[in-house]
Amino acid sequence: MDLTWRKSSYSTSGQQNCVEMAWRKSTYSGEGQSSCVEVAPASPGVLVRDSKNVTGPVLAFPVVQWRAFLGTLD
Repeated sequence: MDLTWRKSSYSTSGQQNCVEMAWRKSTYSGEGQSSCVEVAPASPGVLVRDSKNVTGPVLAFPVVQWRAFLGTLD
């Protein structure tokens, strides 16, 4: 599993107390594929963003809703 760490835009350079997120792109997404989403665990749920616009909007889902969504994919 490849994780991409991203420092919070609220953190300044050299700041030691910063927040980072581990974003993961779907393994079904090819290397050159441009229409992908990335997910990151966040308490108490999951964050989802567009991999083409990593500084854009982020959707937040509670764990229960995320699991229900994943259950529909099987």
